[in-house]
Amino acid sequence: MLDQIEIDLRGSDDKILTVYIDIADNSLSRKWLAALNDILKTNLHLEKNYCWLGWTESARTAEYLCTQINRSIQAINSSRLDYRIADFFSPGTVIQADLDINHDKMNQLHRYFEDLQGTAGAMSAHYDAADDHTRWHIRQLNLLCHELESLVLSMRKAVQAPEWRRPSQLMCWLNAPRYELDEEDLELFGIDTINRKMGGVYVGVNKAVGKHHWEVFQDEGRDSRISELVTTGLRTQTQAAGDFDIEWARDPGAYHWQIQQLAEFREWLARNGFDPDDPALTIGHPQIGQVDLSRSFGARSYDQIWAQLSARLDVYQIRTSSAQATYDYHWSDADYDQQQIQALNARYNSQ
Repeated sequence: MLDQIEIDLRGSDDKILTVYIDIADNSLSRKWLAALNDILKTNLHLEKNYCWLGWTESARTAEYLCTQINRSIQAINSSRLDYRIADFFSPGTVIQADLDINHDKMNQLHRYFEDLQGTAGAMSAHYDAADDHTRWHIRQLNLLCHELESLVLSMRKAVQAPEWRRPSQLMCWLNAPRYELDEEDLELFGIDTINRKMGGVYVGVNKAVGKHHWEVFQDEGRDSRISELVTTGLRTQTQAAGDFDIEWARDPGAYHWQIQQLAEFREWLARNGFDPDDPALTIGHPQIGQVDLSRSFGARSYDQIWAQLSARLDVYQIRTSSAQATYDYHWSDADYDQQQIQALNARYNSQ
């Protein structure tokens, strides 16, 4: 074990639940832990409005998320940019009768974001011309798109197969410095790592614009073709940061339907000209740690763990053996937009 991390989660009653994470010792986790310690020491802003995905108990409901999407669209349309979005989002337009997400509508939302922001390292002319307020709303199109997709998936599972809801915890910081992945790090990727363990801790995906191969396959289906995508393309992962995800859903890897789906994914990759065994595709989720479920929750069953977590959907403090940081703010704060705009503006103007 390289280190043990403690995360304090806070509820509305201010009671604390501490989650204990054992960090594995490998090439990627060593880079990642150094980056996380730097984040904590410099007290970067934790994105609390993009932290808990797939939690049906959250106050960030489908109605709320659609309202926020429309708010960001209105802000972009009211800006000086030569770009207008003639679209409107509501639960009725994004959630279909079978409780599935309307993939066409969500892909179009992601395309608006791609047009407006550009790609990592090559921002669009729209983004360069935007003021700080508009840039923040452009960014929200991407975050809200992914959050809404995750929420609707859990809403459907809650009705059809409650034990297979997909809640997760995304720990992302604004302006987190990146480091390059090397060949040894790529060995931790692979199709098998699509199956994530409950309590598994994984390096966060890079922030390049675009979808991953697995996301496209799930959204578009086994008969889809890369050339027909609404989004502008696929991105492999060449960089990472101190960001990380915690998987709170059950591992589906041993079930026949997941085994079949991964086999179909391999076939889909080959039909679209990719080598399914090429680690450079950076498919899947490289694991760097594991939550000690028994110590953290006094339980290992998903229903008992979810019950404790769903009442504590607020990260208050993080501690490693070398650093710590406290996050005594909320996504519902009246000035939360401005807190993030100031942080993003400081980074963008320094480049």
